[in-house]
Amino acid sequence: MKAVQINSYGGSEVITINNNALKPVPARGQVLVEVSAAGLNPVDKGVSAGFGKDMVHLSFPITLGGDFAGVIVQVGEGVSGFKLSDKVYGQALCLNGGSGSLAQFVAANVSNSATIPKHMNFVEAASLPLAGVSALQALEENIKLKSGQKILIHGGAGGIGSLAIQIAKYLGAYVAATASTENKDYVQKLGADLVIDFKKEDFEKSISGYDAVLDLVGGETTNKSYSVLNKGGILVTLIGKPDPESDKKYQVKSLVMMTNTNTKNLNRLTELVDIGKIKPQIDKVFTLSQAIEAFKHLSEGHPRGKVVVRIND
Repeated sequence: MKAVQINSYGGSEVITINNNALKPVPARGQVLVEVSAAGLNPVDKGVSAGFGKDMVHLSFPITLGGDFAGVIVQVGEGVSGFKLSDKVYGQALCLNGGSGSLAQFVAANVSNSATIPKHMNFVEAASLPLAGVSALQALEENIKLKSGQKILIHGGAGGIGSLAIQIAKYLGAYVAATASTENKDYVQKLGADLVIDFKKEDFEKSISGYDAVLDLVGGETTNKSYSVLNKGGILVTLIGKPDPESDKKYQVKSLVMMTNTNTKNLNRLTELVDIGKIKPQIDKVFTLSQAIEAFKHLSEGHPRGKVVVRIND
């Protein structure tokens, strides 16, 4: 089978397309999926660079990719709730026990898989798992965002941010988002009530009185976000490093979130898609033979929404 793999750690220069990769065999609790499309995420670049190699032992060649959408062609032992020919989507990152989704076939844990949303094609479905669950988990589980509250979302044009804006509006919140000059209109169309151009404006000087911040940028953005929060507010970051001293100073709570792409969260995501509250935002679609270009675009192209690789050219 064809697969996007690495034989050593590094940047895009170590990524290769192997036309004779071994087809994975589903273990207990897994299904074998014929992949139609795979969504790219920053963590996929991290795997290529060696992130997590000290925590999870991996053997080369390593197949990259996590997000997938496709059709079940084999069911492993101990699997219930899934059957042959089911259209599914989910996460099969090698660090989480999957075989890697940038391949014609992927062995995926059923605990990280779900039936794809109705009336959605595979490319759209493949763009959703990690980004969609990240946004959903941050807003509903960690922030517990309620109608009438105010939230600031950093990185509103990105894969997670574009979905987080839509979910926050569905929950009834007032949404401010940071974005570049080029993406200001795009983020506004997603539903943001206020868009702050971070190239021209210091958000921490122009807004205050917010109940929550979702930080998808990190660095100094995390540190500056404390001052916009009300007492008792919450800052959830996927990239930054919370500061306990700032928690005390501003009387707020901050935490780093680890996304859990389990079936329960994926099913909740599916529910919101099916009732029309979330629409996938896809920046660009590449073919499997263009996978190296797709990784470069993810790193250098400042994509609006998600980058997806269509596996079946």
